[in-house]
Amino acid sequence: MKIHCIGIGGIAISALANIYQQKGHQMQGSDAEASEITVELRKQGIKVFISHKAINVSKDIDLVIYSEAVPRNNPELKEAQRLKIRCISGAEALADLAKDYFLIAVSGMHGKSTTASMIAQILIKAGLDPTFVIGTKPGWRVGKSRYLVIEADDYQAKFLHYHPDILVLTNIEEEHMDWFKNLQHIFEVFSQYTKQVKKFIVANKDNKNVLKVLILNFKFKILKQKIRLYSLKDREAIALKKILRVPGRHNISNALAALNVARLLGISDKIALKALSEYKGVWRRFEEFSFKIKNPSAVSSGPNCLKFKIISDYAHHPTEIQATLQAVKEKYGDERIWVVFQPHQYQRTFYLFDKFVKTLQQAQGKFGITKLIITDIYTVEGRESQAIKKKVSAQKLVKAIDCPWAVYLPQSKILEHLMANLRGGEVVIIMGAGNIYKLAEQFSTGLVRPKLTKERQRSKIK
Repeated sequence: MKIHCIGIGGIAISALANIYQQKGHQMQGSDAEASEITVELRKQGIKVFISHKAINVSKDIDLVIYSEAVPRNNPELKEAQRLKIRCISGAEALADLAKDYFLIAVSGMHGKSTTASMIAQILIKAGLDPTFVIGTKPGWRVGKSRYLVIEADDYQAKFLHYHPDILVLTNIEEEHMDWFKNLQHIFEVFSQYTKQVKKFIVANKDNKNVLKVLILNFKFKILKQKIRLYSLKDREAIALKKILRVPGRHNISNALAALNVARLLGISDKIALKALSEYKGVWRRFEEFSFKIKNPSAVSSGPNCLKFKIISDYAHHPTEIQATLQAVKEKYGDERIWVVFQPHQYQRTFYLFDKFVKTLQQAQGKFGITKLIITDIYTVEGRESQAIKKKVSAQKLVKAIDCPWAVYLPQSKILEHLMANLRGGEVVIIMGAGNIYKLAEQFSTGLVRPKLTKERQRSKIK
């Protein structure tokens, strides 16, 4: 089958393209711009068009898979519809793929990528050779067993396409309020999702909204048979805190979820705990880099090089920010900690504005942050309201925080500011779900090579 992917440069669609190619299909696709993902796809022998044009879609294509971020007036999508080619979303394509597997789906507003990758690592360690599709790097793997682990996204209720054998529910709260009407709407969608589960639900007992959804939808007898609850109060939490390499209470919670899935699959605690003890994280989830920079004052005084840490993190919701800052405090509480934050999407910033302000106001007193730099909001094309874009900005966020250690800087000025003001020994958190991660990469320019160049702490699941 010949398959064309619109938005092939995204992590999820590129993962599907790779998996379908591994299964013998002829793959091609397009994206608005070139990226490291499109470069890698071409290395894998997948044809990639840069820019969306109707001419990219030919009559001999059997199926078009499109990213949910693609607008409905996309020229390739319109051309495929004109040619009467079957068109499905990325979530629908993944659901089709999942029909041939024992599906383990991880859902919730936070912790999906980490929990799913922990489960995948346990299955690999246990010799169960899973396939996985996870919304981070490495984002995919084709195994030979019947097990498929996926990160099932709640945005636009995409997870309703799936009927998991095992569902992991990490947490439920207000998020993606540009699509969900209110918290009650979120409850209704998650309630429908839980009813689609075939065998077991592994659920976070510490999240009151998760419990509310379960209690509303299952009688006590079914709860007892079908639900496996985990909590930071469980005795296993103490053992996990001792062995985990990734910091933070949220990661202990994620590991508890993975441990409970392992038990349902008959994997021994010895194997599961060994796998979790070796887990080092994934791309942009507390990803650490060690750097040295030339000391401009070395001629007159001081060392030749200044050493500091960079932590690149995906946190973009108030709850995630708090979890990341707590983890930094636990690991680097005695250091000077700087935060560079790029808000992600005007809609999210607007709907959760007060929560962002409250969380970031606490950054110094509660988490020991020395300085907070907020840069311009990252625009998500096709998901922004022009009316809301006029109501919120990074500058307004800084003004509402109203603290002298919190400042606004355009992204183009941040590197210069850091290079001029870092004195050595700082921990710099570069945080957000947009393109702010590229700032960490910019530090490679003009740096003295560190002993461990860009010491990446994420695991490489193979």
